[in-house]
Amino acid sequence: MTTYSILLVEDDPGIAGSLQTALRREGYAVQWKAEGAEGVSFARDHSPHLIILDVRLPDGSGFDFCREMRMLGVRQPIVMLTVQSDEIDKIIGLEMGADDYVTKPFNLRELFSRVRAQLRRAYGEFAISEGDMLYAGDIVIDRQRGRVLRGGDTINVTPTELRLLTYFAQHPNQIVSRGQILDAVWGYENSPDTEQVVTVNIRRLREKIEFDPGNPSMLLTVPGIGYKLVN
Repeated sequence: MTTYSILLVEDDPGIAGSLQTALRREGYAVQWKAEGAEGVSFARDHSPHLIILDVRLPDGSGFDFCREMRMLGVRQPIVMLTVQSDEIDKIIGLEMGADDYVTKPFNLRELFSRVRAQLRRAYGEFAISEGDMLYAGDIVIDRQRGRVLRGGDTINVTPTELRLLTYFAQHPNQIVSRGQILDAVWGYENSPDTEQVVTVNIRRLREKIEFDPGNPSMLLTVPGIGYKLVN
């Protein structure tokens, strides 16, 4: 049985200590870093299976550290800890490359549920491991290697973006609702809050695969219903 490693980047010793204890009881190996720069270095050098990253850190913004990790090629799932009253935190975190968020004060059961969902989709029963290719227009999805290519060039995507693009490529020219996407890619029930996760990730994916993201020609919005990949 795989022991998943988790990097926790949180400056509050009380919160960090409680989370470390609780996560270890769940069977995870946990490394704690109190500053964002330390977290970035550890993630780059040790490739933990998942990263829990606080938004407010003493040496900078968790948003910036999230973006830095992605720029350095860290592709593991990132779950951000945001503040309940700051709705914009959730959106910015997703824009910077995070896969999910949990708001403070949080329920441990909810956090564990989000962590398990991300691990299952990245490494477990929902991981993309089939050896065949999928195609979305001129884009090639190499599911065995977890790569997205266009004309021989690699398009850098996060694990969530890869699953999202794969889902669309598996349902070409079909209209799919946000609820269907949430269930297939995240395993969540549909709600106004979780719908924002879909909206932001669609926007991020368009910025990577569309030649003109503001006027998409591949990944289209179907008003009042959802989205459709034109293939």
